[in-house]
This record gives sequence, structure tokens and C-alpha cells, in this order.
Amino acid sequence: MANVDDRVWGDVLVLGLGKTGEAVADCLLDERQEGRVTSVTVYGGLKSKPGEATRALESAGARVVCGTEDVEGRYDVAVVSPGISEFSDFFASAAAHATEVIGEPELAWRESPERWVGITGTNGKTTTTTLTRDLLRAGGCAAEAVGNIGTMAIGEVCRRAPGEWLVAELSSFQLATTRHLHPRVAVLLNVTPDHLSWHKTMENYAAAKEKVFANLEPGDLAVVSTGDDWCRAIIGRLEARDLRVCHLLPAGEAPAADAPHAAWQRSDGMLVVRVDGVDTELVHAADLQIHGSHNVENALAASAAALACGIDVADVRAGLAAFSPLEHRIEPCGSAAGISFVNDSKATNTDAVSKALTAFAPGTVVILLGGHDKGTELEDMAADVAADARVAVCFGEAGERIAAALEAQGGTLQVLRAQHLEDALDAGIAAARPGDTVLLSPACSSFDEFGGYEERGRVFKQLVAQRISQMGEK
Repeated sequence: MANVDDRVWGDVLVLGLGKTGEAVADCLLDERQEGRVTSVTVYGGLKSKPGEATRALESAGARVVCGTEDVEGRYDVAVVSPGISEFSDFFASAAAHATEVIGEPELAWRESPERWVGITGTNGKTTTTTLTRDLLRAGGCAAEAVGNIGTMAIGEVCRRAPGEWLVAELSSFQLATTRHLHPRVAVLLNVTPDHLSWHKTMENYAAAKEKVFANLEPGDLAVVSTGDDWCRAIIGRLEARDLRVCHLLPAGEAPAADAPHAAWQRSDGMLVVRVDGVDTELVHAADLQIHGSHNVENALAASAAALACGIDVADVRAGLAAFSPLEHRIEPCGSAAGISFVNDSKATNTDAVSKALTAFAPGTVVILLGGHDKGTELEDMAADVAADARVAVCFGEAGERIAAALEAQGGTLQVLRAQHLEDALDAGIAAARPGDTVLLSPACSSFDEFGGYEERGRVFKQLVAQRISQMGEK
């Protein structure tokens, strides 16, 4: 691999023994053969213990330290896993013993900096990243989705094909430790409260998101939503730098006639992207397989990115029409007795729930809400649920607090309580009518009952399949 500045990494510290830390260490250990890495030291953290992973790293030549966050020694660079907050003592200890601290996406970009698209936002990142990759492929380009989506960017760099585009889903955690990362197209979908225990303040969180644009040049394209105050402020700063900024407009809004760059849904339902003053008609929103106003914005953002990468409009249209819902993101998972079931387990914050509700006719949703309580503000989501859902079943650790917030809204919403996800599903089915949708869109992380939103979503689908079978037997 050719490093962007042909630098020698020297003595490298890797913080974290999860999948990111292991992937980074493996890649750097391979680099020792080229003489660009002198040594690799991995600190697992306070709760880490020796095991199969540590033994494998040690046998490959790494030094592994477990059970402590007190870093010792001197390192040319530290590569920090995204779960370790930049405000933590562990991060500070690494920074005190390293010349530079970066994250895995920054390392991957420096190793192979050509043809990157960066996508971030509180919600919609995974759908937009996957769709952008698919649109690039529809246009005949080699492309891979990497980053927070699950495929390590550094792992893909190690086997990257010539001319391949890397479409990187970038979390705020990952962006916080970037310095030189420079995608040629950068997308910001939204900024709403999330991960504040990691970032400490909304200002820090928004600043981390904004870093996706830090190194853009006038020939690059920034695609930014105008749908919230944080994004609008970022647009102003980007335009002050004379960058090309494509305004991603919420439903019902149209750009000014003289706006050079914009993406919006026209009043007749047609999706339109304007770059450098040229309007390109794509498809009607009704032709998309992904539903909801947020998915229209995701489709527009992905289309703007693909067009900026040189994909022909006919290929973009074909790719949009072919794209189907992702697992755990407003994913249909069966129906029985006139009742539909939808898995939106990836909706781990309140804004995601509000967006998901736009995919369904008001008054037809039985929503399942709950899980691990992040302590986030609930009033705005509660108002949306009260307006759009008919029944809400609140469960898990956060269930009672969510139920209280919903009941404070008044109105006709029926609020039920359940202990666990399975209980909530059964209560939702009992309350559902023909024509309703039972929607798991929990607004919470899953860690009170499950190992992650993926496990929660798959358990939900298994339970739904069992209930559909039972309903069919009646």
C-alpha cells in the first residue's frame, strides 16, 4: 500500500481490543515487512483480559497490554478505537505518550486516499452509504461500503482494487479523530441529539460531524441537509469557504431559482438534483422501494453523490428503483390477519422514530418503544408518536419514562406497558386492527436485553414469524 505521504509509521500504539483494534493491529503488523512500522503495541483497556485474540496478536509480533488504561512508553502515532471517547482518561493517557492520535478511518485514508465518499449524520447513514455504493456499482464502478457500516476501511484498503471507490459511513466517534481525511464528496444528513455521554455536549457532537468537510476543496462537493439548525449553521461556514454545497431540502421545500446546487422532491413527486445550475430529474418518490420522507432525502443525497462521482443519470435512476430496504431499517417482516409487521430496530434515538413514522399513514401504527434508557429528551418524539400512532407499547428499562412522556401529550393515543420485547409484541398484536402496522422502532439502544440492535431486530423477526404462524392456524 502506498501511504499518502510515504511516511514511516514507526512505533504505533493501538487503543482497544475490539474488532477495530484487532483489524488495525493486523494491518500494521503486515506493514512491518515493508519497514514502515517498527513496533505495534496494543492496550486493551481496564476490562480487557488475555485470550485467544491477544495470543494471536502476540504471535504475529504485537505487544499486548491488558487490564489497564495507564499507557507507558513513547509512540509515533496512536490509533484509537471509536468506542474510546476523546474526553476519557484512556484517550488522554494515549495522547500523552504519542506524537499524534488518529482513528481507523484516518489511518485508512492516509494509506489509500483516492476516490472516497464520506457520509455522516445522526440518522440515515447506513441506508445512504449502501445506496451510494449501489448507485456507483450501477454505473459500472467498483465500489465498497466501509466504516461504521461494519466493513473496516483499513481492511478494504489492504485488498483495494484499482479504481475502486470507498463509500465510508463515518460516525461522530470516528470523525472526532480525523485530521487529513479528504473525501471528494461529503454528505451530512442531519444533526440531532445523540451520543452525548461520549461527546459531552451537542456542540462537540456537531463539531465532530462537521469534520467530514474539514479538508474539502472548491472542486469537491458537500451535500448538507437544511433540515435542522446545526446543519444550516454548517452550510453557512462551508459556503464562506467558497465550497460547492448542495442543499438537501426537506419534504415540501424547493430551492431558490438561482441556487447553484440543491436536491429536493418536486411538488409532483419527482426527485431532482441540481449541480452547477443544471437540474437532473431522477425518479418519482412513489417509484422507490424505501418509504418515508427521510428515505427520500437519503435517496437524494446518494444520487447527488453518485452524479458528482460521474455516474450517468440513467444508471442512477435504475439503481434507485432497484434499491430495497435494509435489514433493521423499516424492514417489512411479514403480515397476517391484515396486520403488517415492520422491523426498525436500528432506530436507536428519538429522531429516527419520528422519521420512521412518516412511512405510514397516520393512525395505522402500533409502535413498540423501549430498551436501554439513554436519558435523551423525549418531548418532540412523544408529540410525533401521539400525532401519528394509534397505540404505543412501552417496554424495557426506558419503558416507563417513555410511557409517561406519551401520556403527558394527552389526546387519543393508547399507551400500554410491557416488560420485555416479546411481551410488547404480544400486547401490540392484541391491540392491532386489520390495516394496522406493528412497528418496532424503539428509540433506545438494546443493551438492557440484547447485545445490539442487530440481535434485537433478528429476535423480533423470529418472534413475528412464530406469531404469524400461530395467527394463520386460528
